[in-house]
Amino acid sequence: MSDGTRPAWSQRLTAERVARGWTQQETVDALRMLSDRVLPDSPSLLRMWKNWEHGRHRPRPEYQRLIATAFGTVSAAIFGPDAAAPARRTEPDVLVPVADTLELVERIRRSDLDRAALDSLQITVERLCSEYSSMPSADLRREGQAWMAKLVRLLDSRLTLAQHREVLVLAGWLALLVGCVEYDMGDLRAAEATRRAAADLGREAEHAAVMGWAQEMTCWFALTQGRYRQVIESAQTGRAVAAHDPVAVQLAGQEAKAWARMGDRRQVELALERGRVLMESLPYPDNLDNHFTVDPDKFDFYAMDCHRRLGEDATATMYAREVLRKSTSPDGSLRSPMRAAEAHTTLAVAAAREGDLDAAIESGTTAVEIPRQSVPSLLMVTEDLVTELRRRYEREPGAIDYFDRLRTIASS
Repeated sequence: MSDGTRPAWSQRLTAERVARGWTQQETVDALRMLSDRVLPDSPSLLRMWKNWEHGRHRPRPEYQRLIATAFGTVSAAIFGPDAAAPARRTEPDVLVPVADTLELVERIRRSDLDRAALDSLQITVERLCSEYSSMPSADLRREGQAWMAKLVRLLDSRLTLAQHREVLVLAGWLALLVGCVEYDMGDLRAAEATRRAAADLGREAEHAAVMGWAQEMTCWFALTQGRYRQVIESAQTGRAVAAHDPVAVQLAGQEAKAWARMGDRRQVELALERGRVLMESLPYPDNLDNHFTVDPDKFDFYAMDCHRRLGEDATATMYAREVLRKSTSPDGSLRSPMRAAEAHTTLAVAAAREGDLDAAIESGTTAVEIPRQSVPSLLMVTEDLVTELRRRYEREPGAIDYFDRLRTIASS
């Protein structure tokens, strides 16, 4: 079969194997070493692998997990969700009729909050968290702050203990969202203040996920500012409060990125493996658009960054192409623009290291022209490309133009 007719998962198997320089025989030998049960004999297993790579047969779940372990990722990142798992949603499911804004505000003013109003508030918070990658930062910040203010006023109403905790949790999620957007916009001081408010709300509500994400934000802030030891310490603190929550996977990813920037490959492997094992045990998420959802495809994203920083360009390139494929809708629009920007930058770095300046500038420029940006994250990732361009092509017009674009982004 050609790549045009092979399923995406079978193409991924070939890409993973080739990126590591493995033969098909070496790949099945790796599967045998990792398996805790006796596998078919070598010729049979090799024949199975060839059928999988050609897309003739889809591996059974037990083999999917074994393959993912061999390649250091999670099975859903290669093979997608189970047939029974929900598909990506463009909007959150509406479980109850959503009240219009005026009606909802009137309900909020009542001293006795009813279940329908709380459900509507939950849907509103879910919607806002799901618009992180698409809504302009200033608009999302403004709307998030407005709803957060309503929730804070609501806490002064007459609520049951359960309702009080539920409102605290919703306010915590909104504070996390607003803090992320503030950091994207470069307002570091406001972002840290909002992050601390979210952490306080999480502690008051005794909500592990909110507390864990507050620590993850500290990891993110520290990572983009070059404080790598703080990333590791905050990741450990976050795991202590949310060890079994999906945020622990994200914490492991941030820790791996910090170790990669410190040049410690072994610690990168340990951190990624810790996150991979937890991710493999979690159910497939029901809303991939929610910014605080950790989905299996994020694992490719973490690994891409780490391999790029460690100079393992073949593997980083393979992951970057996967990230781009999964970040792009059939109509060409971007589902995950910020992931796509980092993937394009990774391809640019690999091209620069190979001596292909034109490809490096093309991919690097594509990355910075994507409208929805997290400026601190984008500037952090482009450091690798700037280093390569300055070392090899500092006086080339294309490189000079790229440097000017980055200065404009940073100054704005």
